[in-house]
Amino acid sequence: MARVVDVHTHYVPRGWPRLGEDGTAPWLRLESEREATIMVGSSEFRRILANCWDAETRLEEMAEDEVDVQVVSPTPVFFSYDRTPADGVRIAKVFNDLALEICEPAGGRLVPFCQVPLQDPDLACAELERCLAAGHRGVEIGNHVGDRDLDDAGIVTFLQHCASTGVPVFVHPWDMPNSPRLNRWMAQWLTGMPAETHLSLLAMILGGAFDKVPDTLKICFAHGGGSFAFWLGRLENAWYERQDLVGVSEQPPSSYLGRFSVDSVVFDPSALRLLVDVLGVENVLLGSDYPYPLGERPVGQVVRKAQFLSEPARELLLGGNAARFLSLPEEVAR
Repeated sequence: MARVVDVHTHYVPRGWPRLGEDGTAPWLRLESEREATIMVGSSEFRRILANCWDAETRLEEMAEDEVDVQVVSPTPVFFSYDRTPADGVRIAKVFNDLALEICEPAGGRLVPFCQVPLQDPDLACAELERCLAAGHRGVEIGNHVGDRDLDDAGIVTFLQHCASTGVPVFVHPWDMPNSPRLNRWMAQWLTGMPAETHLSLLAMILGGAFDKVPDTLKICFAHGGGSFAFWLGRLENAWYERQDLVGVSEQPPSSYLGRFSVDSVVFDPSALRLLVDVLGVENVLLGSDYPYPLGERPVGQVVRKAQFLSEPARELLLGGNAARFLSLPEEVAR
């Protein structure tokens, strides 16, 4: 039986030291041994359960969903890109070290990804190296740093470093725009997150990042790549018809297919089929957004039930593609 590997899950430690003196840093309000609330200053950000920090609980729920391996990444609210580089690296070290403590009891079935102070490329590269030496297997980054997108020179420098060392990169949207229109119905999450991911892929293509980064870069975008697959035809048409504004990459947008992967968190077989048709069966990796409410449970149910997939294709989506992305040892199994 092929391994099932979930590349998109998050963790939150059960506690951490005080991060700042200005009253805006995230902290955890414990409600009980099994429940807590992430606080940002005096505001409630998200209620969470023990499956965010407890390896035994995660492994039990992985068994329920027949998942063999999880990539365990930071929760983006902790990225701290808006703080000074010194604060950013200090906070990254706190959470990266706690992530190893969460994953350690799982015998290799929980694969830790670190965070870095992306606002400073030199510090980001240094923290990545520290984390790789300590046991992290990859890095999760936010899709922008303020108004700097993934084609920013400093971020490209970091991605070049990841390519040179073979480190897998998982890109997660965060810090979505805020307005009265977006503050209803979780619209920031329902429209803002897909739009942010789509915009970041445009930056990688039209901003020339893919032209500057070696094709050895292993990079995966969350939430099915946002709306990119659906609107690739519009982007391609614009590249040809408005060369003065859009035709800025070395190649047409479709030429960059195969340079990146996306996860499968799209919740509908028709949407999954679009991803497979547009991006290729080898570029879609199982993801769930576990353990948060907008994630998929049981994990992988859309992939498992998709009638259009052949069994070899299903095995690639459930774990084969992710195992390659992570360079996962063969011995890590159910």
